[in-house]
Amino acid sequence: MEATVITIGDEILIGQIVNTNAAWIGDELTSRGISVRRMVTVGDDPEDIENELKLALEESRVVLMTGGLGPTHDDVTKDVVAAVFGVELVFDSRIMDVVRTRFERRGYEMPETNRGQAMVPDGFEPVINSAGTAPALLKSFERAGKNGLLAVLPGVPHEMKVFMSENVLPRIDLLEGAPAIVQKTLLTVGIGESHLHEVLEGVQSLLTDGRSLAYLPNLTSLRLRLSSVNESKGQAIEDLKELEEFIRKRADEWIFGEGSESLESVVGQMLLEAQMMIGIAESCTGGWVANRLTNVPGSSDYVAGGVVSYSNDSKVKLLNVKAKTLTKHGAVSRQTACEMAEGVRLKLDADIGLSTTGILGPGGGSEEKPVGTLWMGISSRVGTSAVRLMLGKNRLRNKERAATAALNLVRRVLNKKRTGS
Repeated sequence: MEATVITIGDEILIGQIVNTNAAWIGDELTSRGISVRRMVTVGDDPEDIENELKLALEESRVVLMTGGLGPTHDDVTKDVVAAVFGVELVFDSRIMDVVRTRFERRGYEMPETNRGQAMVPDGFEPVINSAGTAPALLKSFERAGKNGLLAVLPGVPHEMKVFMSENVLPRIDLLEGAPAIVQKTLLTVGIGESHLHEVLEGVQSLLTDGRSLAYLPNLTSLRLRLSSVNESKGQAIEDLKELEEFIRKRADEWIFGEGSESLESVVGQMLLEAQMMIGIAESCTGGWVANRLTNVPGSSDYVAGGVVSYSNDSKVKLLNVKAKTLTKHGAVSRQTACEMAEGVRLKLDADIGLSTTGILGPGGGSEEKPVGTLWMGISSRVGTSAVRLMLGKNRLRNKERAATAALNLVRRVLNKKRTGS
């Protein structure tokens, strides 16, 4: 089954806003085994919109349009849709009441221009907008003897997503010939795309009969999206299970979670299960590790506290780092990272002390310690050690990557403790 996605708006074409709608819709359709035949963006020009809609209806059984449903003069999508289907716009009093009530609740009188949002192409199903004023418009049509679906949605991303999740995607799943699809996302950290591809050598032999694997990298981690499409949902589940087992057998040490889990929530759960408190001493990350850990509800059960010791003087006064260590080895060194980690552990009476110190750039590097040098220390009652990583040259990216690496270091240490390895 194929789909076409049409996004509408001059503001997208001129780069005033980023077209996140197309990316999100494409991902959702692909995850359901729907092949996105074409994505196109057009401005607020009636002729362009008409041409693209006609072509989409000829090519695809699923046609999704976003944008151009507002109350202003340049919102022409409904007029074009009505013209393509040869129908008139008719007044829908139910929508009018909802729009008027929304304004009244906010203490405003409804502008007369919003009356146009209650005009609906005859024969289309309007769906009330719970997050805004413009309703969605749904229309079944026939293509090549099979039923299809046209959905005309607002361009505001959060409004579009509500309509897609609650109204559009469930109807697509019911279309004749829609395949059963099962999907899982595995989350990895500490390994690059090319390295992971090598680790999973041989996986191509399993990517048959509707199974697929997508590598989805971002700044600090790499997601693996596993999909299985089959006429039988039971078979799709079994096929996906075989693919997951293959991947976990080879890459389990880098897999930290599934779906929408975050690294900080996984680390937090591990600390909770181990009944351990952590203290964080941060120099180069400036509190970012502690910020991520404490973004998780309930983190007070395992986060003892944190110290941002940016200057050398603060490292000495707050963490008991030896002045001679800083003089001899420098702030960015194995020795300093270890003393910071041990210092914060003792200062906060924590079970684990974690530290970060580095040169994040763009300046400040040397031949011995170039920009991107990061030392992470970790301390417990058993002992203290440090790990060095080499990052890039972009300061803000390095900060995020350093925080992720520090959290992953804790994950690895706790995992070894849990498994006894």
